[in-house]
Formats: sequence, C-alpha cells, structure tokens
Amino acid sequence: MTDFAERRPRNTGDLGRTTIADGVVEKIAYLAAGDVAGVHALGSGLSRSVGALRKRVPGGGTTTTHGVKVEVGEKQAALDLDVVVEYGEVIPEVAKAVRENVISAVERMTGLDVVEVNIAVSDVRLPDEEEEAPDRVQ
Repeated sequence: MTDFAERRPRNTGDLGRTTIADGVVEKIAYLAAGDVAGVHALGSGLSRSVGALRKRVPGGGTTTTHGVKVEVGEKQAALDLDVVVEYGEVIPEVAKAVRENVISAVERMTGLDVVEVNIAVSDVRLPDEEEEAPDRVQ
C-alpha cells in the first residue's frame, strides 16, 4: 500500500465542469460599475423604481441588478450596462473606467473572457435633483 504523501498530484480541473449563471455575472458587473467615481446609479429611472419595488416584495431578492444585461457562454461573456452619471463628470472617462472595472472584476472572479462591455448613459444626475421615491403612493 502506498503512503498518502507518495500519491501523484491530480489535475482536478479535468474532473468536472463549472458553469456560471448569468445572474452571477450580472451581480459582479453591477457592483463593479457602481464602485466607479462619477456613476450615480445603474438603470433607467423606471428600472430603478421596479428594482426598489422588487426588494420590498417578500422573496423578491435582496440584490437587484437593474441596468445590467449579460450573455454568458462557456468561455466568454458580453455585457450591456445602463448608467446614470453625475453632472460635471466627463462621460467618456467615466464610461472607460466602468468598462475597465467591470472587465477586471468579471474576468478575475469568473475566469470568463469579456468580449465587450456596451455602456449606455441614460441620464445625468443634477446636483439639486432629488431621488425619486418609488415606494411612495401618490
């Protein structure tokens, strides 16, 4: 009988398959984009309102990823982000920073190759603009 220490090392990467759900990549991208300076929010006003309502519904989930759509293949991912930028920020610079942060986070955490990150700036948040209160009944 051979001693445990004498066993050959095994390549465990070949012993099964790992799949990553679209929702996992959406959450990673949502959080990575939100960490970028100049990003006020992700999603249009309507999608943010719907996301806030979903959070209040029992079983509706705690993390919403409004403003993020992904397509995940076996080895690659493509992402579309809908971003609201703070007034005064240079939009192309914010978009570049978002793209870099999202690609870095998704590739590092999932091992997927990100083939594209499309960014649509849907709004600019003005300094004196109040947040919409989607949970109030009018």
